[in-house]
Amino acid sequence: MPVKRKIPFDNGHFFITFTCYNWLHLFDLTHGYDLVYNWFDILKAQGHYITGFVIMPNHVHATIAFRKTAKGINTIIGDGKRFIGYSIVERLKKSGYTDVLEQLENAVNKSDKKRGKLHEVWEDSFDWKECISDAFTWQKLDYMHENPCAGKWRLAENAIGYIHSSARYYILGIQGFYPVLNFKELHDIDLTSAS
Repeated sequence: MPVKRKIPFDNGHFFITFTCYNWLHLFDLTHGYDLVYNWFDILKAQGHYITGFVIMPNHVHATIAFRKTAKGINTIIGDGKRFIGYSIVERLKKSGYTDVLEQLENAVNKSDKKRGKLHEVWEDSFDWKECISDAFTWQKLDYMHENPCAGKWRLAENAIGYIHSSARYYILGIQGFYPVLNFKELHDIDLTSAS
């Protein structure tokens, strides 16, 4: 469940989750998985590191190491969600999903409407946890990698069978569809210095 908590650090390694509004399958509807990869590319270009991820039909889990930055980490994530959200709305329009667009329009609260917001693509805020140890990071990686196989999802027979995930790399040692940095390499990287 997303929470409204500011990340009080200017660098570090974090497990992050953000979810589509009302748990709608917006990534699936819009074939929008590439939008998350594009955001990852932007983060990498800014000197940050993607160490793990799974992109589900309606939410994203990722472990991301942020280098010291003048821009707050919450702002960086908010900018990414906005970037992805605009593209999702454009794809919904092009595909004629008027019922979904109407639902996203109706979800915008009055104060946001006054500021010009047209669609509510995301659940409020996002959830985060600091990856404070290797054991904790492994726990979060295992959790997110198993997500596509668990419960109601059954998107793949096993974790390595789901393409929108870093599971293949961590389980088999082979980079998957989108390459990530092994989180253990962060031990040799000074995140407290800007890139």
